[in-house]
Amino acid sequence: MKKILLVEDEPDLLEIFGHMLSDYEVIKASDGNEAIELFKEHKPDIVLMDVELPGIDGVEATRRILEYNPAAKVIAITAFASRRGKEMLEAGAVEVLKKPFRMHELLETIKKYL
Repeated sequence: MKKILLVEDEPDLLEIFGHMLSDYEVIKASDGNEAIELFKEHKPDIVLMDVELPGIDGVEATRRILEYNPAAKVIAITAFASRRGKEMLEAGAVEVLKKPFRMHELLETIKKYL
C-alpha cells in the first residue's frame, strides 16, 4: 500500500482529507516540524503539504524534506495558491492544489505522481 504524508494544521480538514485517502496508508502531521520528522521516519511516496502551518511553514518544510530526499514528491494544498503557490513550486513542490478541491481532483493529482 502506498504511503501518503498528509500535513494540515486544521483538525477537521486533516480528518476529511484522511477519509478521502482511505485507499492509502496515511500518516498525519499538523505542523512543519512534525512533517519533516515523520517524512524521515516513514519515507512516504507522496507528501500533501499545507502552506500555512504553525512553526515551520509548508515552504520551509518542503525545502527541508527535499534536502533530505531530493526525489520526494510534495504536492502543495493551500487556500492561498495565488499568493503562496509560486513559493511552494520554487521550494520544490511538483504541483499546487488549490483549496477547496473535489475528492476526484485530489485523487487524480496523487495518481499522476505515484
